[in-house]
Amino acid sequence: MKSVLVPINPEGWKFVAIFAAITVGLFLIAEPLGWIGVILTLWCAYFFRDPDRITPTDENLVISPADGRVCMISQAPLPKELELDDKTPRTRVSIFMNVFNVHVNRCPVNGEIVGEAYVPGKFVNAELDKASENNERQILLVRHKEGREFGVVQIAGLVARRILCDVGTGSQLKAGERFGLIRFGSRVDVYLPEGVSPNVIVGQTTIAGETVLADVSAKGKEAAVGEIR
Repeated sequence: MKSVLVPINPEGWKFVAIFAAITVGLFLIAEPLGWIGVILTLWCAYFFRDPDRITPTDENLVISPADGRVCMISQAPLPKELELDDKTPRTRVSIFMNVFNVHVNRCPVNGEIVGEAYVPGKFVNAELDKASENNERQILLVRHKEGREFGVVQIAGLVARRILCDVGTGSQLKAGERFGLIRFGSRVDVYLPEGVSPNVIVGQTTIAGETVLADVSAKGKEAAVGEIR
């Protein structure tokens, strides 16, 4: 039963209730409409599912913050909104979440949040490169051991209209720990420290809290820099 009854994130219950109430109204209007409401209510519960994950314990590993597909691996400096002096290009791994993916986001490494910025913006397709500059986004700077810093950016998408982030500057997080979610289609970017190469490729499917994005203890292979597929 545990594998079937996946928990629902607390943020989702109010939406499930709204969908259920609308469904009752649709049944009163016409039974076929009511069954459409049932399907949508079940989809809403499915969207907000929040399964447990088994996170690797090696502190050198960078873990995926999102379920989805690696849509792009590129070079870019940390977001300017963090107002840092460091403008060195880093490897940025972008993970796109569609409306069928789990949308709960998890911290990629053990560390402390040492910087944050919220940027209002547009809601263009999150798979596009310009989404990292134009879309609404929540930016976190996570300081890992030995002072290594990671950028983690939640980006709203075409149908996403709300970014939820439950942490802020000073928060201490463990790799795989939940820190927020984005509603209805979006993207999460991870900026790796300089010299760290990804262990994933464009088009690969990732699982939040489980998939290894990189290993900071080894240079590994050259980054598979690529455009969106």
